[in-house]
Amino acid sequence: MAKKSFIQGAAILGMAGILVKVLGACFRIPLGNMIGDVGMAYYQAVYPVYNLFLAISTAGIPIAISKMVSERNAIGRYNEGYRVFKISFGLMFAIGIVSAIICYAGAEFYFEWCGIPEAKYAMRALAPAICFVPLMASFRGYFQGNQNMSPTAISQLIEQFFRVVVGLVLAGMLMTRGLEFAAAGASFGATAGSIGGVCTVAIIYVLTKNKYRGNIEKSAGTTYQSSASILKDIVYFAVPITLGAAIMPIMNAIDVPIVMDRLAYAGFSETESKALYGQLSGFTGSLINFPQVLTQAVAVSIVPVISEMNKLGKTKELQENAQMGLRMSMLMGIPCAVGMMVLAEPIMLLFYPMQKASARGAAECLVIMAIGVIFFSGMLTLTGILQGAGKQMVPVKNMCVGVVFKIVLTYVLCGIPEINVKGAAIATLVTYIVVFWIDVYTVKKYTGTRFNYGVIYGKPGIAAVVMGIVVWAGHKVLTGIIGNSLATVVAVGLGVAVYGIMILKTKAINRDELRTFPKGNTLVKIVDKLRLW
Repeated sequence: MAKKSFIQGAAILGMAGILVKVLGACFRIPLGNMIGDVGMAYYQAVYPVYNLFLAISTAGIPIAISKMVSERNAIGRYNEGYRVFKISFGLMFAIGIVSAIICYAGAEFYFEWCGIPEAKYAMRALAPAICFVPLMASFRGYFQGNQNMSPTAISQLIEQFFRVVVGLVLAGMLMTRGLEFAAAGASFGATAGSIGGVCTVAIIYVLTKNKYRGNIEKSAGTTYQSSASILKDIVYFAVPITLGAAIMPIMNAIDVPIVMDRLAYAGFSETESKALYGQLSGFTGSLINFPQVLTQAVAVSIVPVISEMNKLGKTKELQENAQMGLRMSMLMGIPCAVGMMVLAEPIMLLFYPMQKASARGAAECLVIMAIGVIFFSGMLTLTGILQGAGKQMVPVKNMCVGVVFKIVLTYVLCGIPEINVKGAAIATLVTYIVVFWIDVYTVKKYTGTRFNYGVIYGKPGIAAVVMGIVVWAGHKVLTGIIGNSLATVVAVGLGVAVYGIMILKTKAINRDELRTFPKGNTLVKIVDKLRLW
């Protein structure tokens, strides 16, 4: 894939990710105000387990599909790329069924052990989604391997729309039954969304399959690999990625009992502990995930790029794309981090006006976690580079080192009353920092890429600092005039504008690179007309 296609693919997924997160905010904000921090604890407690099973059933194989299809297309074996998709689809279906059954059946035991037995209803409502998400991921992996990111973007939007509508309606209807059932209703929204998403991507596949049929038929007739050999390659590539993707969900699942136990040790009651955990995972978690959709788009787009360059032996192009990938992730990650640090409390009060005490407590965690956005953004991209280069086991080993820091620091810090749940946030931040720098070292070792840190961090950093100062001052001035909510919205909009101008003024992005974005020529004309270079 050319650099232009890579950037366009990342931009498409990034824009879809933003819309998905906006829809997510339309879900989580009213949900948080509806069921409060205790209800959010029930709702959010299921996601470490759900994400673990999702990682097992969807993390590795779609990336394997994308990589293997891209490699085979690069050398003209389109029919074999299509066979990769068909074989992996059946595998994903089987894994999804088994994972869903385990998830549903084990809900009561696990949450009794965690000390939040009420969360079992939400887990059971969410379990069916694990049947459908793997099928959707298979289609997405095939399209991505063919360098087409649009079906992924469209299905993400449809999936989120159904999740929001169904989840909020059911949560409202079940409030009279109790918070645990309202949380279960909200969780079922994800199941409804997964059904909508898989139907959408399947329809797109049927409507567009003729686009790929010509190349597939031209390359048909020669079998380079048996089905068993292809399945072996899928498993060989997918298992390390699945292990790596499962590490953090496993840690988050373990985090629940560790945090609850250590908060009890620190002297907090069961209700207080649930409320604090709800602030960390429900309130902070929903916001801190927003910038990740942007950098995840880069990571997803870069895997087939690096795979193709690696397969064709184009080392220089591989290094250039690796450099561009990390640059793009920092261009998006750094301003998000600065913005959330500067406006942590105003943002929380904007989103959760009916839960002011909880919002202020969650803001302290948000400041800490915001710093981690910078390092996590880089981690995602560096992991994609290593996976594309065929070193899929390396990020797993790197993450295991970080997990040691996570366990020890969470245990120690959450037991200190003055730190309490913020200890889990600090532990996560340290984990991201450690793993990021190990990833940087291993990418340099295996690809020979020498990152230009001045360009990657310096220019976006300068632009983000200027943005942060303007945003902070603007919010301070406007709050007394128009109130926090409107002042926060205006300040965020002002920050976007200032950062956009600054990355042009500092040459963090140049004219040729801007042209590679969707509607890039139009953007260049606008920038030229406004004399922003």
